[in-house]
Amino acid sequence: MTGGLKPYPEYRDSGTPWLGCTPAHWEIRNLRTLVKPRRERNRQDLPLLSVVREKGVIRRSITGDDDNHNFIPDDLSNYKVCKTGDLVINKMKAWQGSLGIAPCDGIVSPAYFVFALGLANHTFGQVLLRSKSYVGAFARASDGVRVGQWDLSIRGMREIPVLLPLPDEQAAIVRFLNRANRQLEGTIRAKKKLIALLNEEKQSIIHDAVTRGLDPNVRLKPSGIPWLGNVPKHWSISRLKFETSHIVDCLHATPKYAADGQYPAIRTADIEPGKVRLKGARRVSGKQYALWTSRLAPREGDILYSREGERYGIAALVPAGIQLCVSQRMMVFRIRPPQQSPFMMWQLNCPHAYSQASADTIGATSPHVNVEQIKNFQLVLPPPKEQEEISTWISTHTASLDSAIVRAQREIELVREYRTRLTADVVTGQLDVREAACNLPAEVEAPDTAIEPEAEDEAEELLEAVDE
Repeated sequence: MTGGLKPYPEYRDSGTPWLGCTPAHWEIRNLRTLVKPRRERNRQDLPLLSVVREKGVIRRSITGDDDNHNFIPDDLSNYKVCKTGDLVINKMKAWQGSLGIAPCDGIVSPAYFVFALGLANHTFGQVLLRSKSYVGAFARASDGVRVGQWDLSIRGMREIPVLLPLPDEQAAIVRFLNRANRQLEGTIRAKKKLIALLNEEKQSIIHDAVTRGLDPNVRLKPSGIPWLGNVPKHWSISRLKFETSHIVDCLHATPKYAADGQYPAIRTADIEPGKVRLKGARRVSGKQYALWTSRLAPREGDILYSREGERYGIAALVPAGIQLCVSQRMMVFRIRPPQQSPFMMWQLNCPHAYSQASADTIGATSPHVNVEQIKNFQLVLPPPKEQEEISTWISTHTASLDSAIVRAQREIELVREYRTRLTADVVTGQLDVREAACNLPAEVEAPDTAIEPEAEDEAEELLEAVDE
């Protein structure tokens, strides 16, 4: 995508270390010369907007069912007015990139900064000020006792240097980046759909093994569970509470997380079926760990289960050699011998278990499963030896799918990193895209939402390898 792109023919020192050298013909002005505070309020007839780190300024639902779940008061008369093209900043999260250009007239939280911005090309302002280089600049202009409590300093913000190419060059940069972003989004979309196909096949493998066993000729009987159907004749049916020694819900509070904490506190975001994502887990101190494990300290082989939020009904095993606790919305199950914890965990991730959870979910925006209902989940029980054989078979036959999923996820990360770097290089003048923008096609087709052939072909090849 950057093939053929070269630096500008002439540069000069910007006078700012983090910008380095910039194209010689680009103007550099401090942000204070381009912004003017907007103070208008009491316009409840305008749409409610918000600022999110991933997207910038977005329309916000008054029901709160969107990307920003902060409380919305009934009286919005004190909310600030912003006009199309205004710069809106969440001053407490500017260091994370929570800023952007308003796409339309609206009102925003009184805690935000709102500035009329003297840039004719709103899209250029959006990509410039939200680029990695400028997010770092807003972080340096913020201060506070600790990182999580940083607040944007008006004085520091006003001194941020802003790069200003000529208007036609701003338009060329926008056109090039729009085209590049469409292409990169297409790649990401294909990888996501590949992951979805692989996960579907993995789920099918697990479900068939857990509900039918490994013998294709086994005699079946009605399970008595409507959403399960027939099961092997020699299997029994039980309830979760009879096969566990402990079923422990989390404390109904929020742990005090600490960046230097020793113990992972597992949230719903930290698990996927069969796996705990320790890398991104928040951490707590020893004191908090003791508090959150006062009823049960999870140990290797215990089952972690999500019972609230959009990601309810997911089970994973506590890995070996890790001391952890559960955070909000999580539960811990300890399976009673002779039942096998891995088999029970895989079963809890299957549709017949999820259906029992779904039938009891309460609340539309933040569903949760009643603990008593969870205790009474109906589950199938092969003989313990067969449970072990099924779990081993599942691990063996899903390993290549797991590897392919991890590889695709990593490729998505690399594409996103590339997009971030490309955007920063273009908007700061490290790459000259004027000629490339002129040579772009006049129209770009809308992205196709169907599964890309490449994703389907790659999935089929992987699935054929699994079946061999």
